[in-house]
Amino acid sequence: MTTTPPPYGTPEHPRVAVRGEARLEVDPETARITITVTTRGKDRRNALEDLTRRNNHVLELARSYGQAIEKLETGAFSITPELTQKGRNEQIRAYHGRVHITAVLNDFTALGEFTTQIADLDMTRVNGPWWGLRPNSPAHAAARRQAVHEAVQRAREYADALGAHLTALLELADPGAENTTPTALPTPGTTRGRAAFAGAAPEPAPALDLEPQRQTVHAQVNARFLMTPPEL
Repeated sequence: MTTTPPPYGTPEHPRVAVRGEARLEVDPETARITITVTTRGKDRRNALEDLTRRNNHVLELARSYGQAIEKLETGAFSITPELTQKGRNEQIRAYHGRVHITAVLNDFTALGEFTTQIADLDMTRVNGPWWGLRPNSPAHAAARRQAVHEAVQRAREYADALGAHLTALLELADPGAENTTPTALPTPGTTRGRAAFAGAAPEPAPALDLEPQRQTVHAQVNARFLMTPPEL
């Protein structure tokens, strides 16, 4: 009759618990920028029409890059009155309009040109880029595999130091799998659009040379094994 080893350590079936860890540096897959289009006018309708025109210009420019822009989303929109003073005689001095747009690019050559063209628009601000990896990036799987290999290798080394060898895997688990910790994002730069002026159209600004920031992929795994009795 075959006896199943217990899931805990005994003198006949000692248990060894280890942690495997891997840290890889890989090239980013995407770059995210945020675009803020603003306007200011004395009349609500004029401010709204001006904001609509500038917003459409940004969207048309973004769509002209085709598949280089992986995602294009419009966020918050607002039209806010600016009052001259508080009290009974308060009057509206102007209206401020604002639209937030997020663009995710996968072509970093197009990124520099697109960012420069957006920053060159009137009353427009650009933040970013934030470099990143897709959730299903192969880099995550590669890090997890390397962490498992490292855990097995470490357990074998412990067993070998005692003149024993591994016999069974009891458990393989992510440490703190019930907790999620967001990855800190690098602080982006800010580029403000310049004011437009009357006269001949200005020469296009040279494209920014943006160097992609390498991404660190980290994986950890806890593993527990049974091994043969050591030769002490």
